[in-house]
Amino acid sequence: MVTFFGLTFFGLFLLILGGISVILFLLVLWVISIYNGLVSHRNRYKNAFAQIDVQLKRRYELIPNLVETAKGYMKHERETLEAVIQARNIASGAAGKAAANPTDGQCIKQLNQAEGELTGALSRLMLVFEQYPDLKASQNMLSLQEELTSTENKIAFARQAFNDSVMTYNNAREVFPSNFISGMFNFSEAALFEVDSPQERTAPKVAF
Repeated sequence: MVTFFGLTFFGLFLLILGGISVILFLLVLWVISIYNGLVSHRNRYKNAFAQIDVQLKRRYELIPNLVETAKGYMKHERETLEAVIQARNIASGAAGKAAANPTDGQCIKQLNQAEGELTGALSRLMLVFEQYPDLKASQNMLSLQEELTSTENKIAFARQAFNDSVMTYNNAREVFPSNFISGMFNFSEAALFEVDSPQERTAPKVAF
C-alpha cells in the first residue's frame, strides 16, 4: 500500500477532503456574514425613509388646509393656489411610490424632483401672502404656518438621517470584498433623498 508521510492514500485523501470542507465552510460563513450585514444596512435606510414618509404625509395634509384658508382672502390668486395643489398631488403620488419601494433609486429621484417643484410652488405662494395683511393676521393661518414650519424641520432632520443610512449602505456594498457579494445578490445602489437646487435648500418660510 502506498503511503505518504505515514498516511495511506485513502487517509491522505480524507485529510485533503476535510481541509477543503473546512475552507468551504468558512467561506460560506464569510458570505453569510457579508450578506446579513448588507441586509441590515438596507433595512436601516428603508426604516429611515419610513420616518420621512410620516412627515411628508403630514405636510401633504396641511397644504390643502393652507390653500383653503387662503382662498377666502386671495380671490384673485386662483392660478397660484391651483399650482400649489397640483404640485402637492404630484409629490404625494411620488412619495407613495417611494414609500412602497425605497430601494428603487428611480422612485427616490422622482420624489426629489416632485418635492422641489412643490417647495417652489409653496415659496411663490408665501410671497403672495405678504400682499394680504388680513390673511397674515388670521389665527387659523398662523396656526397652519406653525405646523407647516415644524413639519418642514422634521422632514429636514429625517432626510439627513436617511441620507446617512444610505451612505453607510452604499459604502458597505462597494468596498472590497463586499462588492462581489452585493453584485452576486443584486444589492443595488441606493439613491439619496437630496436637495437638487438652491431653492430646495430652504424650507418655505411662512412669516407673519
